Amino acid sequence: MRSTLSIFESYRRINHLIAAFNLTPSDPSTFILMGIPGLEAAHIWISIPFSTFYVISLLGNFTLLSVVGKEQTLHKPMYLLLCMLALTDIATPTFVVPKALGIFWFNLKGITLAGCLTQMFFLHMVSVMHSATLVTMAFDRYVAICNPLRYATILTNAQIANLGLVGLIRAVLFILPLPLFLSQQPFCTNRIIPHTQCEYTALFKMACGDITVTRIYGLTLMSVVMGLDLMLIALSYSLIIRTILKISSKNAHQKALNTCTTHICVMLTYYTPSIFSNLTYRFGQGIAPHVHIILADLYLLIPPMLNPIIYGVRTKELRDKVSKYTCCRR
Repeated sequence: MRSTLSIFESYRRINHLIAAFNLTPSDPSTFILMGIPGLEAAHIWISIPFSTFYVISLLGNFTLLSVVGKEQTLHKPMYLLLCMLALTDIATPTFVVPKALGIFWFNLKGITLAGCLTQMFFLHMVSVMHSATLVTMAFDRYVAICNPLRYATILTNAQIANLGLVGLIRAVLFILPLPLFLSQQPFCTNRIIPHTQCEYTALFKMACGDITVTRIYGLTLMSVVMGLDLMLIALSYSLIIRTILKISSKNAHQKALNTCTTHICVMLTYYTPSIFSNLTYRFGQGIAPHVHIILADLYLLIPPMLNPIIYGVRTKELRDKVSKYTCCRR
């Protein structure tokens, strides 16, 4: 009990020091991120799972990158795709968590317009890139199961690198117009964002000019990207399932199902929270604002933490290599 009181006393003194030096700017060109309104008193407690999830995510994804990089036997298209996924899983929370912890721990709520638009751009760009990687992974499994004899010629490491580059260019070209449009808009005097991150819908609401084109572009972009990627993934897996049902060998049947189950789990951890968060934001008017914010943050934290765990547990070859480097040798 005494140690808990001393922690809160230290936290209170730090906040007083920050207030004395005015580290939350009052400059009218600066936006104010409020964190989680309504739960300000619990910010220090909320920061514990935030930081824990972030550290686990970094450890898991950097471990995956390190093991695949060191092991020549893992230099295959499937594992290169896992590395691409790991890079997006490292980037996604990194663009949010440090700033959120600055708000929770030190009351550092100020962010410039350029910083806000930069955070928004990278968050959405990495999200589109992540989705493109999942589409490529679904195609990889389709070729491996439906056309295994031509797998080595259709999907080489160079082809995977090219597909990754195409996904990156697509993400940049699709998302770049959003911050460019918003940077040309005048913003009203009330520049308070009730969130831990620069959410584009909050910026739309604060813009004083005509944002009809920007709003239509944003909604169309998200619908087209999400809809097209989900359609391609659904098409790939419908063809995969049809092929699996035709397999007579029980061992081959089980192996194919296990491979698909791993990929489906990863896709569910990404798309399910994303769709649920968007639906609750647009149609859940009766839900408290802090619930929306927590759901949006968990969507950025949970999938990056779970993905390396899912692949580490479900993929025997990767699991064995990770054990080789992490377990003590006798």
